[in-house]
Amino acid sequence: MAGDGERLVQDLLDQLNLEALEQRLFRGSSRDIGGKSVFGGQVAGQAMVAATRTVDPAQQAHSMHGYFLRPGDMQAAIVYEVDNIRDGRSFATRRVQAIQHGRPIFSMLVSFHVAETGYTHQMAMPDVPGPEELTSHDELRHAWVDSLDRVPESLREAVGREVAIDMRAVKPWNMLDPDEREPVQHVWFKAKAPLPDDQALHRAVLTYASDFGLLATSLFPHGVSFFTPGMQMASLDHALWFHRDLKVDDWLLYAMDSPGAQDARGLSRGLIFNREGQLVASVAQEGLIRQREPQPKKDP
Repeated sequence: MAGDGERLVQDLLDQLNLEALEQRLFRGSSRDIGGKSVFGGQVAGQAMVAATRTVDPAQQAHSMHGYFLRPGDMQAAIVYEVDNIRDGRSFATRRVQAIQHGRPIFSMLVSFHVAETGYTHQMAMPDVPGPEELTSHDELRHAWVDSLDRVPESLREAVGREVAIDMRAVKPWNMLDPDEREPVQHVWFKAKAPLPDDQALHRAVLTYASDFGLLATSLFPHGVSFFTPGMQMASLDHALWFHRDLKVDDWLLYAMDSPGAQDARGLSRGLIFNREGQLVASVAQEGLIRQREPQPKKDP
């Protein structure tokens, strides 16, 4: 498993190491992690890398706001075009367009800030069991697939596909047999292998990882999931704020909730804490949760 983790993390780092085509123009490739189109976290993470390469290294990303415009084609390269919106003494702003087949699939604004001192406060980290006491999402997914004979082979492959991020939920949610529950979840996560000591890279990897599980939180009260027949789901936007330096190769707690859903859209939020209880990032996302066909009744 350790070797697999190192291979998966290296593959993620390769994805984030964009090819420079021209000044402020980059190209990236995609990986199939079991969805129908390019994983939104991958596009956001690559866009973050593209933007970061155009600013002073003394400035770190402190916020990003992105919109997913079209599904990404996993078989085609993605070109990232960076516009220099502003360079100030403390802040810099970049706009990134991710383009495939001549059309934008993702658009993002990123703001960068030099480190400085100021007032500090935060909410307390939730009191939950530590990651060492929990089962990894990889192990749970394999068990879920093996226990459901009705799951088609193609779905078994999609659900069983592993990623570079180790995730351990405090109260696991079976996406193949979802129950109805309060729209709240707590998930510990970290990269499956050490990362280079590069804060900009850690923030790009966090951007990638912050898309896992967030939208699903808005489905909890309804007992449905991405794999429910007739369910159409897609991230519509994604916002992320970095509050302090962080390490994604050490355990982080992702505390997520969904305050509401309406008009086939679900809103999800998240707070990310390190092991010391420091708030390192905040996240918000709205996503499409459209039931296109009547939901089949579950067996009693």
